[in-house]
Amino acid sequence: MEEKKTRKWRWGVNRWIILALIILGFWWSGVYPPITPTIQLPAEALSATPIIDSPVLGKVYLTNTMVAMVLVDILLVLLILAVQKATKSGDLVPKGITGALEAVIEFMYNLTESTAGKKWGRKIFPYFAAITITVLIVNWMELIPGVDSIGLIHHSEEGNPVQEIAAGSGIFALVKGELAQGQQGYEIVPFVRAVSTDLNFTFALALISVIMTQVMGVRAHGIDYFSKFWNTKTIFSRPFFGLLDWAVGLLELISEISKILSFAFRLFGNIFAGSVMLFVIGSLVPVVAQSIFLGLEFFVGAIQAVVFGMLTMTFMAQATSGHGGHAEAGH
Repeated sequence: MEEKKTRKWRWGVNRWIILALIILGFWWSGVYPPITPTIQLPAEALSATPIIDSPVLGKVYLTNTMVAMVLVDILLVLLILAVQKATKSGDLVPKGITGALEAVIEFMYNLTESTAGKKWGRKIFPYFAAITITVLIVNWMELIPGVDSIGLIHHSEEGNPVQEIAAGSGIFALVKGELAQGQQGYEIVPFVRAVSTDLNFTFALALISVIMTQVMGVRAHGIDYFSKFWNTKTIFSRPFFGLLDWAVGLLELISEISKILSFAFRLFGNIFAGSVMLFVIGSLVPVVAQSIFLGLEFFVGAIQAVVFGMLTMTFMAQATSGHGGHAEAGH
């Protein structure tokens, strides 16, 4: 019986491919020297006219972060379909990306169950897994070539000159150089921008995390869960300690609200700062030097996704555990 031959990466042969790509990168950066893209906080609009114009929502334009979010959703659906197909195939040990995803999900489930218990772990796990995997894909999107660098060119007073790549192609590239007298400058509005660099996304995700934490608390303790934030039960029977409990409850309420800002700005700040660093390094020392920082951003994106998901899971587990009178009643 002939053994199946598996194709493996052979460094002795394929190193020439890597060398050729490096040489091509240096040649291309010599022909079209890289420039620092326009850096701005708000997402750039791709549509000249609003896609929604209503008295309630106002004018909503199609932005490059919306396009990126649609691509992330499509990728998530494809991953789900791939895992579903692998489970139906009858293979006891899934291979490739489905096997890696199964291992990650199993690890996250065991972690959730050990933190929140078997009963609540099953209910908290979907939020933990969904948030972690979504944020992970969103963060890694900035590492894909073409993101933040391929798009539409718009007129700009402080932009750069453009040069057509091939005559009659209609494809242009921004080039370094000063604008001549009366010459119009241009800047790129990318088709796709990493969603985590849009504060709307991080703020919305933080709202979902904090609101669903309260929902879990209410499901576990009923309406009495809110006594954690407004405790006046002993304010007359024990005035001093009653006032102290009331003040602690207000601090808990402020802490819960501050989680929204903490979640939103932590994720946004880290990924936006990483994007700016990649822009600057890529414009100063392209190709090899930027590859080192791409590896750094790979780990930063993974760490931020895990931190966001872990904090959400931990806060939900704390909300379902006993507090105050519930803990005493349990004892």
